[in-house]
Amino acid sequence: MGLLAESAERRAERPSHAFVPGMEVSRGRPRGSGPGGGSKPAIEARDLALWYGTHQVLKGITVTIPDRQIEAIIGPSGCGKSTLLRCFNRMNDLYPPVRYEGAVLFEGVDVLRNGIDLVELRRRVGMVFQRANPFPMSIFQNVAYGPKLIGIRSRGDLEEAVEGALKQSALWNEVKDRLNKPALGLSGGQQQRLCIARALAVKPEVLLLDEPASALDPTATAKIEELILELRESMSVAIVTHNMQQAARISDRTTFLMEGKLVEEGPTGDLFTHPRERLTEDYITGRFG
Repeated sequence: MGLLAESAERRAERPSHAFVPGMEVSRGRPRGSGPGGGSKPAIEARDLALWYGTHQVLKGITVTIPDRQIEAIIGPSGCGKSTLLRCFNRMNDLYPPVRYEGAVLFEGVDVLRNGIDLVELRRRVGMVFQRANPFPMSIFQNVAYGPKLIGIRSRGDLEEAVEGALKQSALWNEVKDRLNKPALGLSGGQQQRLCIARALAVKPEVLLLDEPASALDPTATAKIEELILELRESMSVAIVTHNMQQAARISDRTTFLMEGKLVEEGPTGDLFTHPRERLTEDYITGRFG
């Protein structure tokens, strides 16, 4: 089993807990009897491998994103976190040449196979990137872009979609009186919540977040984290983060990657306080990474 295996003798030599001092650790909030505590998996990666050209980035990853839970993906820079996240809605296809092996199942369908409707996949599995990337248009037009793309034309329907997404992203009260103003005039934190609203406007079932708060100040970061916790009530969330405190605060489960391999995955409270692997303990306590 490679990095996932550990002898009973070695485990007995380990301390009973490993944690970052001062860290508040989530204990997870199971929602049923399915994988990861959810009623059913939202997305499953099975023996997933990926190459960019001749360079292999992911090496046999098997992991489940549970339904209506938050999965944090952690690991040192260059370990494949963002690449794994982008596999879930085929965004890696934008960086050719790329080659996959294994499977990524969404509602029982392998999205890596030929013939997948990528526009529909990315509608249902939305994504928000590390740096806010609002379009150079109005706030309203930014959020309405997705609904228009999927065929909504009625002004009333577009207004309803925009208002709903902005409320869901906790931005409506801040921008409702300036919807026709340029989105680039918003603050950094507001721009990131606008990008989340843009993703939410097409009603995804899964939301992928690639370090969404890494460029934000603590106040804006807190708003993003509060929003993520609220979103879990209606969808599954997978978040890549370098911030161990953030992963511990908001996630139900955590996946730890190292050099393109899965080292450990499990309930966040267990992984941060009783990691099974020495590598996990070393990383979350800051001995490397």
